[in-house]
Amino acid sequence: MSIAASQNRLKLTTFKLNALLGMAQAISAELKTEEILDRFRVILNDDLGIDRILLFKKEEQAWELLLNSNCPQSTVEQISVERDLLPFQEITFVGAAENPALLELDIIIPVVQNNAPVGYVLIGDTNEYEKGVSATIRHLNFVQTLSIIIFVAIENLRLFHKSLQQEAIRKELELASKMQSMLIPNPESMPKYPNICISSYYNPHFEVGGDYYDVIHLNDDEMGFCIADVSGKGISAALLMSNFQANLRALFSAGIPLPMLVEKLNERVMATAKGEKFITLFVGRYNTVKRHLEYINAGHNPPILFNKHTRQMEYLTAGCVGLGMLDDIPVLNIGSVLISDPTKLICYTDGLVESVKDEKVEYNTRILEDNVVNLEPIDESIRRIASDKGDAQIFDDVSILGFDFL
Repeated sequence: MSIAASQNRLKLTTFKLNALLGMAQAISAELKTEEILDRFRVILNDDLGIDRILLFKKEEQAWELLLNSNCPQSTVEQISVERDLLPFQEITFVGAAENPALLELDIIIPVVQNNAPVGYVLIGDTNEYEKGVSATIRHLNFVQTLSIIIFVAIENLRLFHKSLQQEAIRKELELASKMQSMLIPNPESMPKYPNICISSYYNPHFEVGGDYYDVIHLNDDEMGFCIADVSGKGISAALLMSNFQANLRALFSAGIPLPMLVEKLNERVMATAKGEKFITLFVGRYNTVKRHLEYINAGHNPPILFNKHTRQMEYLTAGCVGLGMLDDIPVLNIGSVLISDPTKLICYTDGLVESVKDEKVEYNTRILEDNVVNLEPIDESIRRIASDKGDAQIFDDVSILGFDFL
């Protein structure tokens, strides 16, 4: 081998090593995918003389063409990764392919991870070289190594940007959770009445939830209260519930009859959810002087009323269908209870009485009955219920609103 030939080989080897080092460094650099692909194109087209390049990469569930250099569009349109390229797990000359469109190129280079192809690089050479050795053959091993580095770089970029998006979403959810928690009253912010103790518990399954409860001071003699649950979970349920909270607060006054309140709320839910979601609601009005409770249960889990004197337990079921199920509520009943003895009332959402065991959903009110049918204060009963529920597999929001009528 002549000195000139040795120098040329050394120069080419040095170039390839520097190119590989440069691409490796690009993995950790803040380069865009387009910039990395352009580096790849320049090395193959300009430096090595490989004039045709196609680069396919699997994105999520679909294959995408990320790079086309000098390959006719008519040829590209005839190539299907699933049909033409997936059978190849090793470097293959296109002569072994059945699709004649691939004859516009020379070599198929699969990029495989975990025994599955994640990309394909197709290269071709239309130039004539001395001794009949084309650039695709002379630089094949180098192109294969460079292709692997390219795919690692692009995938790292994708994962990096995905992590940034997930972090942004996480922060948005944290903010949404804080905002929603401001709509859910805590025991300290509840209205205070001489002969009533109010307690509550709230635990959304995700950062935001579709549960809501409230206690509203109507006048010196009356208070209103409710507990509600949107069908489904997550952000859509939380948004609908936030809208519902605003409507209920605007409509619930001392002068509005409960049936009218429920009908107006049903109209608002239908207008907002368009029948895609519904809300179950238990809403009550209590007169502190007459000790009279009137309520409507709109498809909600029936609250438990426990008379501490007679030791009798009653489920409050009178009402109607859930809000947002029908344009017009066909039947609407109003419940009425005179609370003459010390009594506990506990309202809850279905996350409390539904659990997943052995991949099956179980409905069981035993957790309520065991902790309500006693003479304990309501806050102690709710504390015990929340503690006992922590041992079960929770898959929904859990909310509890309780009253001690002394």
